[in-house]
Amino acid sequence: MSLKAFHLVFVTAAIVLAFGFGVWLLKGYASPGGSAWDLVFGLVSFAAGVALIFYERYFLKKTKNVSYL
Repeated sequence: MSLKAFHLVFVTAAIVLAFGFGVWLLKGYASPGGSAWDLVFGLVSFAAGVALIFYERYFLKKTKNVSYL
């Protein structure tokens, strides 16, 4: 596995983790004991997930001539 392929797998896993963490925090905010910090960190986590998507697109454009092997 090349460094490019590993990077794509790692960034994709980070995107899934960011969105999963955001959902978990927003569900915590919606529960009876939820705090405002759950909402804030949930939204920040979603923003990080979106930023990682843009980063991955940028990385793919930048390395389009590099092989995956």
